[in-house]
Amino acid sequence: MTTNDKDLSGRRPFGVVISRDTAAGVSEHPWRRYVALGDSFTEGAGDPDPRRPGGVRGWADRVAEELSNGHPDFAYANLAVRGQLLDQILARQAGPALALQPDLVTLSAGGNDMVFHGSDPDKLAERLDAGVELLSTSGATLVVFTGPDWGSTPVLGRNRAKVAVFNENIRAIAAKHDAVIADLWGLRELRDPLMWDRDRLHLSPLGHHAVAMRVLDALGVQHLLQPLESRELPHGNWRQTRAEDLQWARSYLLPWAWHRVRRPAKVSEPIAKQPIAAPVTTPGQPAVAVRSHA
Repeated sequence: MTTNDKDLSGRRPFGVVISRDTAAGVSEHPWRRYVALGDSFTEGAGDPDPRRPGGVRGWADRVAEELSNGHPDFAYANLAVRGQLLDQILARQAGPALALQPDLVTLSAGGNDMVFHGSDPDKLAERLDAGVELLSTSGATLVVFTGPDWGSTPVLGRNRAKVAVFNENIRAIAAKHDAVIADLWGLRELRDPLMWDRDRLHLSPLGHHAVAMRVLDALGVQHLLQPLESRELPHGNWRQTRAEDLQWARSYLLPWAWHRVRRPAKVSEPIAKQPIAAPVTTPGQPAVAVRSHA
């Protein structure tokens, strides 16, 4: 079976051998239209780039860059909107995504529900299952994500058990709908603090780079992205760690909580990062491997 063949269900096959001509830097794969759905994780928060829509780059842009190499007909859309919950993502992004007629879709949703709203992971998975079923009708290759292991992260670490339960549900949903899993729980590199932005909620450029590699690997695409080494952080005593946690709470956690409690009089309609499928024209920038925590 070649990468352009489909099985009787109309889906593109998984587990096919994808080759890359490393000399020419051209990736051989079957996809020509990629649409990304999600929240700030998929939008690219924590990975600033003023040349990009919304001023951020992110793992999805990096995946699109790799997949577009040598394919002038490749198009990419990113419908992600930061802060959206799972039901909002499915209600507001699934329809427009299907209208774009993609042959590759990534969906990351539910993190905001669990971490910030205490949602039940099993009930959340039931709604995710319905969304994945809808998206699977397109015949596109569908990629879903397990949540990362926040066990060593203050505050977020309290949700570790819920994330683990949700992840098991995601694995079952992926098996049911023949979806590809990008396993972030097993991505041990994300335990490095340098993989995360100062707000400890979003990935840093280094983290987005690592996730892009995980997605491409899950798809079976040989790529030119290489693991980046981060500088080891100096060891601090418990007083220093406590002070950093308090500073983080004052600078990020409390403002976020206040914004959630305060109900603005008028809320503008959220705008997707890149709602129209277009060629990938912006050259890639190297991820920043070393970041100051001052």
